[in-house]
Amino acid sequence: MSQNYGVGWWNYFKLAALFGLLSGLLVGLGFVIGGIDTAWYFLALALVLNFVFYFFSDRLVIGATRTRMVTKEQAPELYATVEKVAQEAGIPTPKVGIVESQQPNAFATGRGPGNATVVVTTGLMKLMDQSEVEAVLGHELSHVVHRDTLIMTIAVSIATAISYLANMVMYSLFLGGGRDKEGGSSAAMMGAALIAPIAATMIQLAISRNREYAADESSARLTKKPLALAGALAKIDSYVKSGAKLNAQPTTSSLWIMNPFRSAGFAELFSTHPSTQNRIRRLEELAQTIS
Repeated sequence: MSQNYGVGWWNYFKLAALFGLLSGLLVGLGFVIGGIDTAWYFLALALVLNFVFYFFSDRLVIGATRTRMVTKEQAPELYATVEKVAQEAGIPTPKVGIVESQQPNAFATGRGPGNATVVVTTGLMKLMDQSEVEAVLGHELSHVVHRDTLIMTIAVSIATAISYLANMVMYSLFLGGGRDKEGGSSAAMMGAALIAPIAATMIQLAISRNREYAADESSARLTKKPLALAGALAKIDSYVKSGAKLNAQPTTSSLWIMNPFRSAGFAELFSTHPSTQNRIRRLEELAQTIS
């Protein structure tokens, strides 16, 4: 795998856009609720949150997914596989975490190869054979190599913050808060609560589906196991469709190798991931060119 430790201009642009979106939402909300004075307070809050998200978003994601960090002694087989794939990718061995869930899935987080964390569910370890686990880890470490995790992790943190903001607004409204002398704040708060989930969805869609295709291909070339990855994706897809739950925040959907909260029908148009069928088809085609 070619190594790419630099963050390109496009990643910088997306990062700035995400921070700008958060700041704009908070400042706008402050203005419609309390005027210019409140807007300045919300701007200060936005600046603090931008700093926190950049440096600590991976920790926030670990909490939002209820990840339990494990040592090499606690999960020797998993750690050995992570070490093997990381060595093949030419990056330091990331930290390892586990999410208790019957649904097989995995994700990676962190700003780059030097401070990455790879996480798998207990379902993935139970249901996948060794080749499939390696292929899935190859996919996640490909995100680390190309620093996709920088954007993905911050986007998830911001989306989670927006969702919490919407909940706080609704609670305040139902409890009789948010009324000012002009009587306009309640309407503004209701509007914010309705718009916030849409904004969170837009953030999820800011994560390019093409990066999933690229990580699939990188995993196939790195591990030489494209069909194993195809098989793993088919198993994960089957469990998601069966209704197997994952106890994590829905705003983390773009992080996982497959959307664990995916719904069928019209909502599929707004999925953070390409269709499983297309991913498998591409891997099968790629298998014909990889020896």
